[in-house]
Amino acid sequence: MAVDHDPKTFLTSLFAAAVAAADPYEAIKANLPERPKGRTIVIGAGKASGEMARAFETLWGGPLEGVVVTRHGSHTSCQRIEVIEASHPVPDVASLMASRRLMETVSGLTEDDLVVALISGGGSSLLALPQDSLTLEDEIAVAEVLLASGAPISAMNVVRTQLSAIKGGRLALAAYPAKVVTLIVSDIPGDDPGLVASGPTVANRALPADALRIIERHRLRLPARVMDFLRSRNGTDADPDHPCFARNEVKVIVSAAASLAAAAARAEKLGVRAVVLGDAIEGEAREVAKAHVATVDDILRKGGPPEQPLVLLSGGECTVTIRGDGKGGRNTEFLLALAIEIAGRDGLFALAADTDGIDGSEDNAGAFADGSTVARLAARGFEAHHLLARNDAWTAFNAVNDLFVTGPTGTNVNDFRAILIM
Repeated sequence: MAVDHDPKTFLTSLFAAAVAAADPYEAIKANLPERPKGRTIVIGAGKASGEMARAFETLWGGPLEGVVVTRHGSHTSCQRIEVIEASHPVPDVASLMASRRLMETVSGLTEDDLVVALISGGGSSLLALPQDSLTLEDEIAVAEVLLASGAPISAMNVVRTQLSAIKGGRLALAAYPAKVVTLIVSDIPGDDPGLVASGPTVANRALPADALRIIERHRLRLPARVMDFLRSRNGTDADPDHPCFARNEVKVIVSAAASLAAAAARAEKLGVRAVVLGDAIEGEAREVAKAHVATVDDILRKGGPPEQPLVLLSGGECTVTIRGDGKGGRNTEFLLALAIEIAGRDGLFALAADTDGIDGSEDNAGAFADGSTVARLAARGFEAHHLLARNDAWTAFNAVNDLFVTGPTGTNVNDFRAILIM
């Protein structure tokens, strides 16, 4: 592959390597639990749960049953595991019905039974089972506020957990006394298993007071009924010291670090030096873009143009504070901000995409950008700063034919960013 002549193909190959390293099949194959004396029940939630269920069903070989929930449009099917599709990133009625099905599926089990929980990012919206006096409409309103707030995913999930009757270990409590083995494809910076999909089967020590502090810190305007509910509670009904958690097993089987390492190895094989900046980078997308360009400038200032091509790789999850009415996602927002910073410069090319194949509100995984992006936008009558101010990055990259479309990948280890320096 001639990297200098076809940087898009090169960057696409790095993304492909990252996604391949996050393939649920091989990860589950290496982490199959011991067979139980009793029944094997498979449950799951997340963008990768359909592919995880199909892999587990193929590898298990013995009797099993169960149900998992994944996002609309995944089109995954299994022979013995029911696959339900629900809405992401905002829950819907299907999310509520799927949550009820999961709770029903794990009820009435014995200590001889095994529950295998296949959990991946995106499960927070796919599982909607509100606590006590709260309603689905309350969960929808909370999701919309959180998504527009710019709060990190870890903070969002602390709030979601306190409002839910299934998250924060409550699904594991419902399965007791059966043993629960949780296999996780992590999209959380730092890979805290209790935060992936808001930890439906993982003990969680967060309290309503923690959620209230997050709400205050990020100035979130949540429905009065939600605030009243949180203020009325001193503790949690999901006791993290319950004996069910002592017996259960939790394993993160796929994470961003392995995917970035695979992308780096692919780059080195093609003669491009690779540097991984980090696998848990968080922050406002446009600010993260500025920081990445500052790193590029520091490299060039200290050593000049590299003797061989160099690619900077990073992962994690950026956030976007919604200011306008445009279309896009955190990866295209990152790239539009980056394109503005590198406008007019030669030898710089970038790809940013969500490893699940969908970035934000449209059907693209992300986009490409380079030093000519802003000029090409202007030639088509678009002003880059104006589009960024409106959170309209999708329109920008659609206008210059630089959207990156993969379709759902069947996995999810969060954002993938690559900046090629020629």
